[in-house]
Amino acid sequence: MKNYDVIILGAGASGLMCAGNLSKKVKCAVIDINEKVAKKLKISGGGKCNITNISVKIENFEGDEALLASVFKKFSKENLLDFLERNRVTLELRKGRYFFCKNSSDDIINVLKKNAKNSDIILNNNVLHVTQEDDIFTVQTQTKSYKANKVVVATGGKSFQTLGASDIGLQIAKSFGISVKEFTPALVGLTLQKEQFWMKELSGLSCYVHVKVADKVLKEEMLFAHKGISGPAILSTSLYWKKGEISIDFLPEKDILDLVQESKKLVSSAIPLPKRLAKALLSAIKVGDKECHKLSKNEKACLKSVHNYTFAPAGNFGFSKAEVSCGGVLADELTCNTLESKKVNGLYFIGEVVDVTGELGGYNFQWAFSSAYTCAKSLK
Repeated sequence: MKNYDVIILGAGASGLMCAGNLSKKVKCAVIDINEKVAKKLKISGGGKCNITNISVKIENFEGDEALLASVFKKFSKENLLDFLERNRVTLELRKGRYFFCKNSSDDIINVLKKNAKNSDIILNNNVLHVTQEDDIFTVQTQTKSYKANKVVVATGGKSFQTLGASDIGLQIAKSFGISVKEFTPALVGLTLQKEQFWMKELSGLSCYVHVKVADKVLKEEMLFAHKGISGPAILSTSLYWKKGEISIDFLPEKDILDLVQESKKLVSSAIPLPKRLAKALLSAIKVGDKECHKLSKNEKACLKSVHNYTFAPAGNFGFSKAEVSCGGVLADELTCNTLESKKVNGLYFIGEVVDVTGELGGYNFQWAFSSAYTCAKSLK
């Protein structure tokens, strides 16, 4: 049985980043269920991986503020961009705020693999459980046992189960008496109540919207889908929506009453939205598609709901369609500046397995890299 200083469970973005930032003197193994490393990173962003965002703030995350502040102080967006530049990963900025790999996600994967070259990368190994005796951890896979002084759990969440995703990280935490929040789908489309089924008839259409959910306003494209609603604005909305109502402004940069003022155009023609959407929206708010100048006072009042169309989603599309998982090891269980368990010396949790989830737009990879670096620098 081979003995290591550190065993990292998971060869994704956080696991590889952690391994690559360890001292060369640290004897490390990285164990993963897949036949290749970083499979989720590989397919993200259409194969070009949205690595981070032009603006990374605590407000862009659902998670403990003290933990987020501590981790981002040690490894910020600027530190990540610096790291990528030093390693000659060329980025492109989309929509003025999203950083993607210019060529391919392979660019960042190759850097992570190169930096982790001093570690043993053990693939095709499914971790079954982790135990500790006399301060030594035993990691049991389906084929072998491995021993280490310290274990870093970087096993991710439950989304992308086709890539081997599971809740093994939470099972490990619970086996040591560490409190967790069970995973739920996040960054995922929302299903609809019967009253909003008109949206399903618009499958394939998209428009720029502002969505209000809880105390957040998400500003991005919304996509009408066969199962309900999706697109960047809705995916980020799903992070904050638990139950209850959300509100959509379909014309956030216009005033609907200015658009229909004394015009002889049909209302659907005066509204700068795809015609099918305009007609369906008018029907949903019970305003007839007539010449604008014929609108009654009451109809004009109803038209204002275009800026505040409020309803309660029925649910979400589930883990099979989720970009990430919400939930994980609770922040109260971890030391902020190391991500080590407060209850179990030498046991660490990083990346998506921690109860921190970002909005759509590179925030979750930023957290993966930042938490990994924070952890690695404490593993002496």
